Amino acid sequence: MSIEIVWLLVMALAVFACILSGVPVLLAIAGAPTLVALLATSLGDFDLVFFQAVPQRIFGIMTNPLLLAVPLFVLMGLLLEKSQQAERMLKSLSAALGGNQSALALSVVLVSALIAASTGIIGATIVMLGSIMLPALLKAGVDRHMSSGLICASGTLGQIIPPSIVLILLGDQISNAYFEAQQEAGNFAPDPVTVGDLFAGALLPGLLLVALYAGYVVFRLSRGDKEAGQKADRETVSAGQLTAAIAPTLGLIVAVLGSILIGVATPTEAASVGVAGALLIAAAGQGRTIARPALFCALLAVALLVLRQAGILGLDFADGRISWTFKSAISVAATAAALGLMLAVSASLLRNGVLASALRETVTITGMIFGIVIAASILSLVFRGFDGDEHVAELLQSLPGGAYGMLLLTMLVIFLLGFILEFVEIIFIVVPIVGPIILQTDISPVWFAVLIALNLQTSFLTPPFGFALFYFRSVAPAEIRTSQIYVAVIPFVAIQLAALGLVAIFPALATWLPEVLF
Repeated sequence: MSIEIVWLLVMALAVFACILSGVPVLLAIAGAPTLVALLATSLGDFDLVFFQAVPQRIFGIMTNPLLLAVPLFVLMGLLLEKSQQAERMLKSLSAALGGNQSALALSVVLVSALIAASTGIIGATIVMLGSIMLPALLKAGVDRHMSSGLICASGTLGQIIPPSIVLILLGDQISNAYFEAQQEAGNFAPDPVTVGDLFAGALLPGLLLVALYAGYVVFRLSRGDKEAGQKADRETVSAGQLTAAIAPTLGLIVAVLGSILIGVATPTEAASVGVAGALLIAAAGQGRTIARPALFCALLAVALLVLRQAGILGLDFADGRISWTFKSAISVAATAAALGLMLAVSASLLRNGVLASALRETVTITGMIFGIVIAASILSLVFRGFDGDEHVAELLQSLPGGAYGMLLLTMLVIFLLGFILEFVEIIFIVVPIVGPIILQTDISPVWFAVLIALNLQTSFLTPPFGFALFYFRSVAPAEIRTSQIYVAVIPFVAIQLAALGLVAIFPALATWLPEVLF
């Protein structure tokens, strides 16, 4: 065993020991490798010149336009959560489907899918589901294990159904890994892998997972519907009320996800549109005083877009300058009116605390994500300084089964790391190491990324550090023990692994839609 491998093992043990001892993840991922590198340098086994690349890497992360979509999507999700739009959807849909066990469970799955396609904020989703639906499920006769597992698992759908922060971060790393792999193979102008490709690739697997969840709960609960459903309190909801509750979220999904999939907007541009839409939805739920200007602003923005696409509105130019024709003047005035209304709506939300609270949480979450990204970049530098990438390449290439043997080992490692690490650390530690090696083969980068995303979803449910379990514990009653929550998620982890297996066996589930759209 070479001295580099010994240092790599020491570094891995140091990182895991720091994490398990309660040291903040950011400090563990960046601090432990740095200390190991300094110790190895004192013994002549590491060259500190690798740390000269740290400022350049940090600058590259902070100036990456793709990662700008992360805080925007986080803000969009938090605005929808603060506006209680998800709660209105959940109550309306559960009332429309009926009061029996299967109907209540299906409403949890369906609303979670809608929330996932519009926000993807796991913590807020699980807390909301646990607060509203857990008492209703228990009252309808659904046992504690099913109720707990269903809410935890449904709340994690936002990590696979686009637009997803997991897919955005994966898109950045898979793109870099694929480009590096193709350069190693002699292709210096490969077709880029975009976040739009990953969004399209993850859509069908995400819907497959929703269908598997729905099928499982219907199978488990259908026999208890006759009596338990009639004992539950039932509310009536009209078609108009149901439409009013769901239409804003569906409109936002179409505007954001649709614009990305058809190529009209980049993820960052679509995220900015999503924030504007979430502001209007949040305002609409704050009373008529704010709702009316919000509605008028939305209609004006749609009209401007349609008229601009039709060529009726727009700026005229002459000699490189704006020509102040009637068309240009009307366009500027209408745009100014829309912006003025949006500012008025934002000011109202700022005064009542909705926007201020969302902005504070956005800064906190974004700071955590980017801090971990920077820390993982430092770990990656130290790993390469010990020739870790070469040792991993030798290990993977020595496995039986070729490319698929490499893929199987990578999926196993990611699944095991999910027990103790967050998805951000796994993405920025594992993908840069194994991605360039695996993607030199004929494995599709989109398929590879979707498999990783499905695998990462299990990390939110696997104890002891599954975040979905922590969020649910915070709202679950004391009579539901933590050990019961751990047991409750086991069937849903199995369903997630089954979905992963199906996508692995049938790659077209991930590759067909991107090929059609792009």
